[in-house]
Parts: sequence; C-alpha cells; structure tokens
Amino acid sequence: MKGLENLRIQIAPVGFEIDRIVIPAKRLKADRLYLLMHSNPSADKATSYAGRIREALGPDIEVRDISADRSNLFEVIRTVREVLELEEDGTIYVNVASGSKIQALGCMMACMMAKDRRNIRPFYPEAEEYAGFKGTQQSTGVGEIQQLPTFEIHTPRADLIQVLGIVRENGGRITKKKLAEIADEKGLVKINAKKDNYSQVRYTTLDKNIIRPLKDQWNLISVNKVGRNHHVELTEEGRNLSEFLA
Repeated sequence: MKGLENLRIQIAPVGFEIDRIVIPAKRLKADRLYLLMHSNPSADKATSYAGRIREALGPDIEVRDISADRSNLFEVIRTVREVLELEEDGTIYVNVASGSKIQALGCMMACMMAKDRRNIRPFYPEAEEYAGFKGTQQSTGVGEIQQLPTFEIHTPRADLIQVLGIVRENGGRITKKKLAEIADEKGLVKINAKKDNYSQVRYTTLDKNIIRPLKDQWNLISVNKVGRNHHVELTEEGRNLSEFLA
C-alpha cells in the first residue's frame, strides 16, 4: 500500500469542464481528487458535471467533495488552504483551469500562501479544442499540462494572525484592555513585570508588539478612543484576511 507521504493529490474546481479534470487526473496518476463545488448547488448550473466527472474517472481514483461560494475569493482560498494543510504529506497538484476565474485566482493564491510550497504544484491543462455551442463542456481534450510557478505571498506573523482571530470572534471590535487579557491568556504576549505593574506592562507590550504592526505595517486594524476606552476594530482588509487565515 502506498504511504501517505507518496500520495498524489489533486484539487479541481468544478465548472463546465470534464476533460480538463479527468485527463490530468489520469495522466498525472492521481490517488485522490478533491472536487471544489459551489456551496449552493441549487444555484449552480455545473453541479451535474460532478457526476459525469466521477463516472469518467472510474474506481481507481478516490473522489472527495469540498465546497465554497464560487463568487467569494476568500472562501475559495480558505477551503483550498484547508486541503493543502490536510494533505501536506503528499504531492498536491492544483488545477487552475477547470473552474471560474475567481476559483482559479483563489487556488493560485492559496498555493502562494502555503508555508511549505515544495510539494504544491499548481498546473494549467491546455484544452485541445473549445466548444462552439452551449450545453456541453467548454472544451475537449487536453494537450500540454503546464506547471505554474508559485511565488511567495507574505502574510503577518502567526501571533498577529491569532490576534486578528480574537478580534473577529468578538464581532470585529474589542477594547484594547480585553484584547490584552485574552492575548495574555493565550500566551501571545511575553510580559516581564512585577505584580504591581503587570496590567500596565501587558497593555504596553500588546501595543508595541501586536497593535502597532497590525495597524501601521499591515493596515488590518484601526484603534479608536470611545470615552475612556480604546477600541480595536478590524479594517476591511483585516476582515478579508481573517476570513481565510485566522
């Protein structure tokens, strides 16, 4: 039996393509294929293609369904990242040609954001012919399968991402005092202080090591004073990033 570290995994968005999923899966000898479906099947005209893909693949390739809103880039990124992390011991091939433009972009960005990209191989299967009428798959046949380069996309440090998650879990807005307490409980701030000034040192440490980078370097939060309290709030960029990282 093949070891987990040797499994060949493929991820393919389901659109109006059959050959561009089936042929690469067979040609690259996939052991397991994840079909990325639209999360609302009743609104997806491509749903029926999934069954035809399974039938064409036959019994030798394990097929698993995953889903994400095909119009939501960040949801697509998060869903693909989850598979990349789950299957990190195998070699993962990501098909960027079988679905929509948003799905293709989400797949590519997920590959670029991976911590270890050495075993991740996004690819573009070139179609041999394109259909000239509706009601059938958009293309037939597959010519060359082009492997695409994966350039790294820099993301915030792990502790900053965790803090984004804390703010999001609190409705996207939290007082700096409460955030300092939660960050301390989770070990996200290192505090060297005596008991009598512990709270103040914790507050200033959070501000220096967490708040300032998130606000000034990454523009992921804003800090606003309301009465005597300072509130930390996610910016639009912070909300988007926390959707698939935190």
